[in-house]
Amino acid sequence: MNNNYLIPANSKKSMLILGFFTPIDLILFGVGCTITLGLLFILNDNMEMGTLLLVLAPALISAFLVMPVPNYHNVLQLLTNIILFALGRKRLYWKGWCINDEK
Repeated sequence: MNNNYLIPANSKKSMLILGFFTPIDLILFGVGCTITLGLLFILNDNMEMGTLLLVLAPALISAFLVMPVPNYHNVLQLLTNIILFALGRKRLYWKGWCINDEK
C-alpha cells in the first residue's frame, strides 16, 4: 500500500438523514411546504399564473436550498460556505514551523 490511505467517499453520508439531509434541512423544507399549503388553502379560488408562482415560492425556494449538489450535501451548505469565506478574515498570519526560530 506504500502508506497510502483510502478514505471512503461516503464516510460522511452516514451522518445525514437518507444520506442527503440534516435535521435543519428537513425543518426548512417542511416550513416552506407548510407555508405553501396554507397559502393554497387560503387562496383556493382561480389564481392567475403570477399569483400561483408567488404561492408556490416558499416550497420552491426551500426545495432549491436543500437540493443535493456535488461535493456539498446541499445548496444551503454551499451558500453558507461562500458567505463565510467572503466575509471572513482576509489577512493571513504566518504560524509555520519556523515561527519560533525568529528573534
